[in-house]
Amino acid sequence: YENWCDREVPPWTRPRPGHADLPGALKYGLSDMRLVAERASARETAARVAAGAVARQLLQQVDITIGSYVTAIGPIAMAPTEEPHGVLIERARQSNVGCPDPAAAERMRHLIDETRLAGDSLGGIVVVVAQGLMPGLGTHVQWDRRLDGRLAQALFSVQSVKGMEIGPAFENARALGTSVHDALYAGATRRTNRAGGLEGGITNGEPLVIRLAHKPIPTTVASIPTIDLQSGEQTGTQYQRSDVCAVLAASVVDEAMTAIVLADALLERYGGDSLEVLKRRVRDDRQR
Repeated sequence: YENWCDREVPPWTRPRPGHADLPGALKYGLSDMRLVAERASARETAARVAAGAVARQLLQQVDITIGSYVTAIGPIAMAPTEEPHGVLIERARQSNVGCPDPAAAERMRHLIDETRLAGDSLGGIVVVVAQGLMPGLGTHVQWDRRLDGRLAQALFSVQSVKGMEIGPAFENARALGTSVHDALYAGATRRTNRAGGLEGGITNGEPLVIRLAHKPIPTTVASIPTIDLQSGEQTGTQYQRSDVCAVLAASVVDEAMTAIVLADALLERYGGDSLEVLKRRVRDDRQR
């Protein structure tokens, strides 16, 4: 603040395509889109990550863990694998792009460097996995209490998220039902998890698997055609400080929002006046 309090900052009148600049200015009748840009910025997710850290600690008390890994940045994707999610998450933590496939991660790094030199930006795909979930979180009885809907609202509120699927949903949409739905065996066990851990808006005891598509950052060094709202002239976007690729950073927010929703659903189901009561109720439920 000290660096700016005595300076006259010129209005920002050239909206960036893909950002909230123009819709926000039109909605609120603003001539300076800096007022939109600052409020729409993903910087506010720092508070959500802090809240998510508390939610994660609660979930860990009942052996529910959340992790993520990056499967694609731009056109580069990791090789298909049947390795357990836990292994992939642990390996992703050793990667500076969050990808558990070392060969793909190296290509991703090169692509990010090339994109930076070109003045452009990149998006990607994040997989968030919650393990240790018991059946019964969420409900089918009210449309607005279905856990998949609650997760979707929370995760689509992350600024760059433009697509989401639970399990291989888009792949499932192209297949026959008999090959999609997870068969049940003795002890109500499953050998597949194509439902992604949710059926009817309720956790079914399998890992919750969410895939999220993050769009490229709309702020680029390379100019994108736009208009100046003050003069009406055709022009180009003006650069504001930004990242080239924020997919790994966004995965932290994805995990936080997932943790907040799951912690809320956990308290909803088990309640209790103390942590010990909550843990006892969860333990008793798991032993049924």
